[in-house]
Amino acid sequence: MVFGLMSLCMHNFHLLAAIVNQGKLLSDEIIIDLLSKRLEDAQTKNETGFVLDGFPRTLRQAEILEKVTDIDLVINLKLREEALIAKCLGRRICSECGGNYNVACIDIKDNDGSQRMYMPPLLPPPQCESKLTTRSDDTEEVVKERIRVYDEMSRPVEEFYRNRGKLLEFDLPGGIPESWPKLLHALNLDDHEDKQSAAA
Repeated sequence: MVFGLMSLCMHNFHLLAAIVNQGKLLSDEIIIDLLSKRLEDAQTKNETGFVLDGFPRTLRQAEILEKVTDIDLVINLKLREEALIAKCLGRRICSECGGNYNVACIDIKDNDGSQRMYMPPLLPPPQCESKLTTRSDDTEEVVKERIRVYDEMSRPVEEFYRNRGKLLEFDLPGGIPESWPKLLHALNLDDHEDKQSAAA
């Protein structure tokens, strides 16, 4: 299961949405409080297992999280910076339906031409094409600063989990069709996935 903001009370939702929409991060206290409540709720419902996306972001969060629950594995999805910047700058939102799309087409070859990274655009349906907007904070300057801050904050977190033998570093080879099977293989889940597909 993926824990998100769905379990929030509505009066908190607007405050948190305003913070996130400004491109800012929620405080450690807010995140840990939300997570602790969600974990307690999961325990009462006998739910097992969870996935956290984009958390912990700081060493302090990782240290607090370790006191709250056991983490089995942390996957560090790595993408070349030029591809990451292009994907961020290519993000679009339909002002009418709220759909998320990406107009960037990533096609990068290594200097020696031995490896190619290809990520096709996620284009909108015809009815949304004329209604696409760009996030106000998706400028090259802001994106590069976000990446710099993220790198600075994430290095100690990576080291924290690396020292505990819980970090899997995974270089994204391309889009989902190329990356997903390789990630499943790295997690030793490819046979399980094949069996699930065969049974479906």
